[in-house]
Amino acid sequence: MKATLISKEKNVAKFTMEFTAEEFENAVVSVYKVQKDKFTIDGFRKGKAPRSIIEKQYGESVFFEDAINNLFSLHYPLALDELDLDVIDYPRSEFSPVTKGEGFTVTITVDCYPEFEVKDYKGVEIETITKEVTDEDVENELQNRAKRNSRMVAVERPAQEGDTVLIDYEGWSEGVQFPGGTAERQPLKLGSGTFIPGFEEQLVGVSVGESKDVVVTFPEQYHSEDLAGKDATFKCTVHEIKEEQIPEIDDEFVKDISEFDTIDELKADIRAGLEKAAADRAETEMKNSVLEKVYNANEIEIHEVMIEDEITNMMNEFDQQLRAQGMDINTYFQYIGKTPAEFRDEVREDAYKKTKTRMIVTAVAEQEKFEASEEDIDAEIANMAQAYGLEADKIKEMLGAQNIAMLAGDIKVRKAVDFMYDSAVKK
Repeated sequence: MKATLISKEKNVAKFTMEFTAEEFENAVVSVYKVQKDKFTIDGFRKGKAPRSIIEKQYGESVFFEDAINNLFSLHYPLALDELDLDVIDYPRSEFSPVTKGEGFTVTITVDCYPEFEVKDYKGVEIETITKEVTDEDVENELQNRAKRNSRMVAVERPAQEGDTVLIDYEGWSEGVQFPGGTAERQPLKLGSGTFIPGFEEQLVGVSVGESKDVVVTFPEQYHSEDLAGKDATFKCTVHEIKEEQIPEIDDEFVKDISEFDTIDELKADIRAGLEKAAADRAETEMKNSVLEKVYNANEIEIHEVMIEDEITNMMNEFDQQLRAQGMDINTYFQYIGKTPAEFRDEVREDAYKKTKTRMIVTAVAEQEKFEASEEDIDAEIANMAQAYGLEADKIKEMLGAQNIAMLAGDIKVRKAVDFMYDSAVKK
């Protein structure tokens, strides 16, 4: 295959791929060997008919399309690499006449990644951001740790808000017990807002062993159309009431939950952690400020397909988040009454900003000739291995060459952001 660049103007490249008669013939032979079992020819066992017989019966071009597709799929990426073209969209192709025993030419037009120079990314002026950690912040974190180490204890008193009750219930509406409205020994934290509005409040004051009819009205936007807006009665029985008991914060508590012996030691450690987190947040905000200024200082032509691809990525990420919560994006759209097209329109501006920002940072990395060294990649993989509790070699094997290349790209991008931030003038 011979690749020849015809032109490259305004981020649109045009080039040809020329295939010889021999290359085309070899491709046809390969297709024949793969597909010959599919043909039934009188006088021949299945898969044993010669190519010439098949071509005589079905036409000499019977294997052409697949042969051409195979050649294109194999050589198109090679041509892009040879011609140093970074494309962002599917190619538009024109084929010369294809004849048995002859070569052919493909003329390809494709949109390329915009080439541009980033300006004004060094010495950006930003405001210095500091975030203070107060004694109250430390105390709140200490209280949070105590809550995380709380335990649920059964009590012999009427239920209060904040208690967790264990209940049986049956749901009735218009004198009929409705599907999905029945449960046994269902835990419910009163005041959590988990159940239908008005349900939990009516169980306050109920004791263990008591039953109560809880009367509610389903929301107008309830997911079940049969129940939406209707009154219902839940016949409830309370089996158990538990309250949250938070341990007393003293030296013994500190010894139980940490490597420290005293409250003062734990508070000092908490403060150090909060100060580190605060400093990180401040640095992130300042980096974002740098990126925003560089973003506003540069006008870039962005192909629509890049924005559409970013929107698709955003939707896929959102779908993954929903699936982790037991929902998918299609169900979510049905629930909120929106179409995928409406959602895409809503996130379009954000997708544009993400695309432009990524293009700017990537271009800075190229202009400054940042590279991801083997040491950089190994350090990143080591961190991943530690996070997942796996060997580094196992992580590398799982990632594969393509994902490692993407990881290298991410490292270069971070270096570019750090470079812009380090060179910024902080007032």
